[in-house]
Amino acid sequence: TVGRCKQSALDNHDGSFGVCGWVLVLFSLLLTIITLPVSIWMCIKIVKEYERAIIFRLGRILRGGAKGPGLFFILPCTDSLINVDMRTITFDIPPQEVLTKDSVTVSVDGVVYYRVQNATLAVANITNADAATRLLAQTTLRNVLGTKNLAEILSDREEIAHSMQCTLDDATDDWGIKVERVEIKDVKLPQQLQRAMAAEAEASREARAKVIAAEGEMNASRALKEASLVIAESPSGLQLRYLQTLNTIAAEKNSTIIFPLPMDMMQAFMKR
Repeated sequence: TVGRCKQSALDNHDGSFGVCGWVLVLFSLLLTIITLPVSIWMCIKIVKEYERAIIFRLGRILRGGAKGPGLFFILPCTDSLINVDMRTITFDIPPQEVLTKDSVTVSVDGVVYYRVQNATLAVANITNADAATRLLAQTTLRNVLGTKNLAEILSDREEIAHSMQCTLDDATDDWGIKVERVEIKDVKLPQQLQRAMAAEAEASREARAKVIAAEGEMNASRALKEASLVIAESPSGLQLRYLQTLNTIAAEKNSTIIFPLPMDMMQAFMKR
């Protein structure tokens, strides 16, 4: 809203140059006519499809704001021209050392995509819109990441990028800049922290492996208990299981064969 008000104020000025101003404009026009056709090459300007031209006449922006694309005429003595590129511009945010909310130092970089939405504001309201947007992106990255924990930075990159885009877009609206997209490229952790996180992850995996192995042993014990109850109900089932075990051993071509003996037979020899 503020940007629209400023644009309206720039476009709707009365355009009055005063008596001296109009005298200079008429003199410039007369000089251009006298020096024709040589002066025509200084008056004709061409603006490409992706550009807009801001014309200053005696220091004032002409009514109507940005011109182009196409061909138009200017007065060489009283008019000055500034071309503004309207294409999307991409730049890398240099790696920023950020202290997170949980007191961890990380290095984060990103990418910002923006374009000039209003050429008049981009020229009249700020000296260098590109440099200002770059510096603002760096400070915004620091401010946003400073309110996040390390786990949030590593897992919620899309949310952080969206928050940065909204903050940048609101700040650059008065400059005629539209921030289209922000992306977090990489999060670099200190070597000591990487080793600590790797050790923590390894210990966690080992703990889960031990729990899984213990659960397997417990399930196997329960299965053996149920099998022993089934075999106890049928004495012939034990003999069949013994024969099946012998068949398995013979298939592996082993020379050692184990013959299980009932404990009742062994007790007779032990008494003697």
